[in-house]
Amino acid sequence: MIQLKHKGKATGFVVLFTLTFVMSIGLCWGKAGVRTIPVLPILGSQPASAQLIRSQDTWRQVYERLPDFPKENQYVSNETGEVNLETTLASRLIRYHLYVKRRLPNYRFDWKLTLADYLGANEYINESVYPSSNTLRENPMAGDRAAIEKLTRQQREDLIEVLVSIYNPNRPDTQISTPSQQPSPPSTPTRPSKPGLPQPGDADLLNINF
Repeated sequence: MIQLKHKGKATGFVVLFTLTFVMSIGLCWGKAGVRTIPVLPILGSQPASAQLIRSQDTWRQVYERLPDFPKENQYVSNETGEVNLETTLASRLIRYHLYVKRRLPNYRFDWKLTLADYLGANEYINESVYPSSNTLRENPMAGDRAAIEKLTRQQREDLIEVLVSIYNPNRPDTQISTPSQQPSPPSTPTRPSKPGLPQPGDADLLNINF
């Protein structure tokens, strides 16, 4: 009986030791597996607004397509004390449209509302929140509004067309208006002249020597 009890205790000890060893191996493998799992970035998780073209790049495309559009980049920077050529009318207009008024960039109507603000025909532009008002020594709002007012109606239409096409790269490109040439008037057919009366000496022209 005593031997059986000793054997039972020994068997139980072996079983307990085996279970402990197996569990420890499993934990080690689990930790090792966690370490080896790579953390991959989730693609396509950015909001739709992040997919918009940055305004810093958009204004350059505006001037590439409309080289005569006013730059209005003569203002001095508060930080450097020098003229900041990177702060242009196009860049400020785009930032006002996107970040101040939070309007969509791919619809003509929204851009027309923004230009109407500059023309004083829609919403009031708050001078304190106008783009670059806190980074330039002079608030460029008044100069920008004056530059927009000097544009012709066709120039404003061309600006809207360029902005919409930039934010809609798959949209069919519409040609910017160019001065149309006047068609030339159709030429009137000339009547054949009547044969003239024979003149003296015409018969001598028929005497051809072979």
